[in-house]
Amino acid sequence: MKFNTFYSPFFILLFLVLTLSCTKNKSFPSQETQSFIHKINSYLDLSQSDSLSVEKKLAYINQSYHLAKKINIDSLIFKTMNKKGEFLNLNYPDNAFHFLKELEQLATLKKDTLYLGYSYLNLGDYYSGKKQDSIAFSYFNKSKTQFELKKDSSHVVYSLLMMSDILKNKDDYYDMEAVNTEALSFINQTNRNYNYSCVYNNLGISLKETYDYEKSLRSYKKARQYAEEESSRIIIDNNIASVFILNQQYQKAIDLLSKLEHSKSVIVNERIKSKILNNLGLAYFKLNDSRGLDYFLKALVIRENQKDEYGLISSYTHFANYYKSKNNSFLAKKYALKAYINATKMKSIDERLDALQILASSSSENESRDFSSTYFRLNDSIIKERQKSKNQFANIRYDFSNQKEQNLKLTTQKTETTLLLERQKSSTLLMYFVVLVLIALTVFIINFLNTKNKKEKIKASYNTETRISKKLHDELANDVYHAMTFAETQDLSTENNKEILLNDLDNIYSRTRNLSKENSSIDTGPNFVINLKEMMSNYSNDTVNVLVNGLDILQNTPLETNKKITVYRVLQELLVNMKKHSQCSLVVITFKKIDKKIQIEYTDNGIGAPPDKINLKSGLLNVENRINAINGNLTFDNTIHRGFKVSITFPI
Repeated sequence: MKFNTFYSPFFILLFLVLTLSCTKNKSFPSQETQSFIHKINSYLDLSQSDSLSVEKKLAYINQSYHLAKKINIDSLIFKTMNKKGEFLNLNYPDNAFHFLKELEQLATLKKDTLYLGYSYLNLGDYYSGKKQDSIAFSYFNKSKTQFELKKDSSHVVYSLLMMSDILKNKDDYYDMEAVNTEALSFINQTNRNYNYSCVYNNLGISLKETYDYEKSLRSYKKARQYAEEESSRIIIDNNIASVFILNQQYQKAIDLLSKLEHSKSVIVNERIKSKILNNLGLAYFKLNDSRGLDYFLKALVIRENQKDEYGLISSYTHFANYYKSKNNSFLAKKYALKAYINATKMKSIDERLDALQILASSSSENESRDFSSTYFRLNDSIIKERQKSKNQFANIRYDFSNQKEQNLKLTTQKTETTLLLERQKSSTLLMYFVVLVLIALTVFIINFLNTKNKKEKIKASYNTETRISKKLHDELANDVYHAMTFAETQDLSTENNKEILLNDLDNIYSRTRNLSKENSSIDTGPNFVINLKEMMSNYSNDTVNVLVNGLDILQNTPLETNKKITVYRVLQELLVNMKKHSQCSLVVITFKKIDKKIQIEYTDNGIGAPPDKINLKSGLLNVENRINAINGNLTFDNTIHRGFKVSITFPI
């Protein structure tokens, strides 16, 4: 009761301290503010509707942005600004720049890592649309770093995929491979399959362009495994076929492309179909099969109808190569010239070089000299330009990586300083709190242990009293009553009756003395072994012989007091049990020391008990409990067919 009276006020005080600390400086939005927040989210939801015009969508976004500024909640301002920036980038790119820079400046001022990442991402998209690849690459690299700090893996992957596209357009395939390999480590459950498919497809492209066809095929197959849409799988299959062709596995390419050609899927658009037909034509052409020209023509017709200027470059080049192989210089030159004009228009350097090579080999000597000169001049120029571009992108990544490392060091130092100040500031409060908890815990433990000890003592006393009462009632009471009856009914003047009465009284005295010894304190000092031996010898009589072997082991082994008491009581319990139930004539008790353990084996030649009939309630329950208390083991031998055997082992 005293403990409860003390403890309740303490917990009330502790609850108040925690409540005040949790609610301190915490404010809740007013009803008006909550109404504004609801409107902002509603306007943003409305701006997603496909049924609205672009102008109406922008109007809703502007309304949400102005409301966010009115209630001046940073998270909502950033949310609406980012939404507007994305929308302008997509629909009004010429009007997007100033707003995107405003978002960048605000995020920098507020030190908001997440929306700084979004601002960099939007600016990267903006400059990418303007074909300013180096600036776009720099912003995507910055956005990747910010999202990495926020552990926003999905946007890290998106930023790296944008960087990969730029590197692909610049024919920087080694760095493209490195960027996509890095992206693999950031892919999580968000858009998992789509991201894996994109990254592995990019790896397939970069490895194909660096002539590692086996690894390219493995990457494409993984990309196909993760592709969820049929259209994506068809594109990847076409990419796989292109690797087969480059690796001179023309029949494999034909088998795969033929399946794609006859696919009934409605999602195969005309441009994809033209690529499939063009690759089929190339595979047949490489096998000198006349069907190659038919497929080239089918692809050409589709591309002309679709006005696919880039696709037409490939078609014209294949026609030029086809007619060159047929020694038709006129048509070879005609199509090579068309390919060169289209490649120049589309700023496709590699395709221009391919066309110039065909023109140089299909033209007159003078023209061939001019085309060759143009080829070498252009090739030298593009090698320098690509190396310059490659160095530029590598420097952007390297410089930003160094800057990131320095910033992380500064941030770490600043964080450590702030944490130190906060720790010093809160140390006093923490100390008081810990002291209060320790006091409460100490009071609780003391009370718990006292209560537990009291209960255990009461239980032990009750068990002892019950056991003594039972023995007095079952064993001594009947004998005393019998002696009294004998004395009252028999003539004690005769020597025979007197001798009988004296024997009965001596027996009663001996049993009373044994009962007293069973429940008396045990001497665990130097005389422990002597007392133990005496106790065991008391159970020897005319009908039972108790043999003890190896008892000197206990004399030479230091044992804890509780273990000495346990050994004494356990052997006493076993011998009492023997006397009551065993009907044996021989008991052997052996003491052994094995490593750091004491082993005691008890064996008698009594009536024994089958393994399934051994009942711990018949005097052996205390034995088991005592042995368990000293981390020992109690084992009954089930192999003997007569008698009773038990082995006791416990650590020294």
